[in-house]
Amino acid sequence: MTTLRSYLGDRWVEGSGVPQALVNPATEEPLAQVASEGLDVAAALEHARKKGGPALRALSFAERGNLLKEAAKTIQAHRDELLELEIANGGNTRSDAKFDVDGAVATLHAYADIGETLGGAKFLIDGEGLQLGRSPRFHGQHVRVPRHGVAVQINAFNFPAWGFAEKAAPALLAGMPVFFKPATSSAMAAHRVMEILVEKSVLPEGTLSLLVGGQRELPALLGAQDVLAFTGSGDTGARVRALRNVLIESVRVNVEADSLNAAVLGPDAGPGGDMYETFLKDVLRDMTQKAGQKCTAIRRVLVPAEHAGTVRDDLVEGLKSVRVGNPALEETRMGPVATAAQLADVREGVARLCAEGKAAFGSAAPLDGKGYFISPVLMEFVQDAAATAVHAREVFGPVASLLPYSGKASAAAAIVARGNGCLVSSVYSEDSAFLEDIVAAIAPYHGRLFLGHPKIEMSPGPGTVLPQLVHGGPGRAGGGEELGGERGLAFYMQHVALEGSRPVIQKLIGLRPAAAQG
Repeated sequence: MTTLRSYLGDRWVEGSGVPQALVNPATEEPLAQVASEGLDVAAALEHARKKGGPALRALSFAERGNLLKEAAKTIQAHRDELLELEIANGGNTRSDAKFDVDGAVATLHAYADIGETLGGAKFLIDGEGLQLGRSPRFHGQHVRVPRHGVAVQINAFNFPAWGFAEKAAPALLAGMPVFFKPATSSAMAAHRVMEILVEKSVLPEGTLSLLVGGQRELPALLGAQDVLAFTGSGDTGARVRALRNVLIESVRVNVEADSLNAAVLGPDAGPGGDMYETFLKDVLRDMTQKAGQKCTAIRRVLVPAEHAGTVRDDLVEGLKSVRVGNPALEETRMGPVATAAQLADVREGVARLCAEGKAAFGSAAPLDGKGYFISPVLMEFVQDAAATAVHAREVFGPVASLLPYSGKASAAAAIVARGNGCLVSSVYSEDSAFLEDIVAAIAPYHGRLFLGHPKIEMSPGPGTVLPQLVHGGPGRAGGGEELGGERGLAFYMQHVALEGSRPVIQKLIGLRPAAAQG
């Protein structure tokens, strides 16, 4: 059986202790194992700080961008191999595996392009210079510079390639070395990504480290110049934020956590129209893509009460055609969830929903044979029911809940707000008054709003995270931000105000005196 090793201090090292098995979630066949005891993680972090950090800071944005471009090309060259690993170890259909690997490549290319645009600079100039007194020589200028620590990035099981890229790309471009820890259960693809990057010597030594297996003490080893980007449960995120060193050292932490994303059908988008069909397509795709294991998946489906029955019937009809099974088979449209624990959690979540509503399609009942399979589940709630579970806990699987509302924007907004913070919600309407009201009401509860429209060519839907736009959300969603184009660099850089003589400051930041006289 393959043993996955960590890459620490620019060398491959194998941990000790009782190994943890990585399995095929469709067959429960063991594929690999990993152990993580005995690894000197503290020394590896210090190596990244002392060797990787200076190596990156010596490069310009354009040069760092070229590194990302080479990383993207290297991963692309091994695309088919990575797809097979994601099918076997992640339970992904081939389409779902492409979604992850191609998303990783696209994100790296996007940040490579940003690096090219930023050019030969090594830090960011933030805004125009400021005259601070009566004399024009008394000057101020805000800049952003790379922090002198390491960017520790802890990723979830659902996107082993894309999750790595969306965190690593802005960190490396900003000038910080990356120390990433993939979720153990699906680590084979992430491990192979690291192997091919090391084999091709894509990045300078010390700039990229990999830790596989469990290491609960990792966040406790971080200091004031380090940052931590975490994707996972809200409970774990809260525990990380409460660590003594995080509080005392003011360690910068970004959390992406639970999210009860909503899709709202406007009162004007009735059955039979193009907007309605776009809405149905997006809901069905988000329920079943990656077996619903997406942080951006639609969990709550809000429809005007007069259309609730029709929407239910149309969604049920669409779900009937979803073939659940081994993702290695071409005819399969939805594979299993990732682990036995994940399956148990989804079943328990469905049971909670069933205590307050009823299943319009599917159930949490076990399916025959091996594998962590569950059918898609569409829950139905009556209007004004005292539904609490649907707004209190994300069921991280192919599960969505149908919630009727009166048709008024204020009523829909009140329901959406009960989720207490989302990564993304979507609205399907061409009624400008409805759109204006609901966007104003729900925008403070979101990191992104998707305004669906049938005329958007090749629309990826609300479930696709784009590197150009901010990914994150307030409240339950973790209160963090990632990506957003150049904005994504800010988390990995220190914001500094330079105050002093105008010519001195302008020379420091690379402005010619002639350009400063305007």
